[in-house]
Amino acid sequence: MKLATNRFLEAIKKGQQQVGLWISLSHGYAAEAVAPAGYDWALLDMEHSPNELGSLLGQLQAFAASDTTAIVRPDWNDAVKVKRLLDLGVPGLLFPMVQSVEEARAAVAACRYPPRGVRGVAGTMRGNKFGRVTNYCTEVENQTAILIQLETKQAVEKAVDFASVDGVDGIFFGPADIGADMGILGNPMHADIWALIRPAARKLMERGMPVGTLVSNPDFAVELLNDGFSFVACGSDAGLLARGADTLLSHVRGKLI
Repeated sequence: MKLATNRFLEAIKKGQQQVGLWISLSHGYAAEAVAPAGYDWALLDMEHSPNELGSLLGQLQAFAASDTTAIVRPDWNDAVKVKRLLDLGVPGLLFPMVQSVEEARAAVAACRYPPRGVRGVAGTMRGNKFGRVTNYCTEVENQTAILIQLETKQAVEKAVDFASVDGVDGIFFGPADIGADMGILGNPMHADIWALIRPAARKLMERGMPVGTLVSNPDFAVELLNDGFSFVACGSDAGLLARGADTLLSHVRGKLI
């Protein structure tokens, strides 16, 4: 048995647009409800959601039955957590709050076996189909998407530096935290935030580095993708549930006599 090709990683390397969905509900049953929808990628969040390895496993199993690539955001750039996620079979990681080239290199090292990194070796685990994937150790490096998240004004201003880090496959801009760092809290669509992000993103695109983000406005998601962003999440499962519940109740109450 051979390790499967990472469709998301292959697509962003080819410059193909990848539409994503943020997954925050932290349960396999909820993941099963959205997995067949057909998104190119889904971000299973451990930073701002009550996810642990056990709950994450059910979500990975739900998405494994679909054509959607499940990317995981760990709660921190922690080599021990990364080791356990990779053993669990996670096909890609989004590292939060990367502030320096050294931190980006540490993220890559956490995903690499020695001598190129620091990942510990496990013989039988979900990632290698419990020992059945014969080329796992030699191929997993080529099939794991490593994405880093820039979340401060300082990090955005030196975005090009991160593009030179060997092993980084994509750079993700976090508008909410960037805005907070700029003194614009709670308004990630603010024009000043995007006036900072978009020129930095353009410089990365010109160097062939895939760029991504999360926005809650679907029309703006389309605009960014058409402008060269490679991977954009256009909403979240929690947001869809909350807004759908609000809209349904408002609709029914609005028609009561």
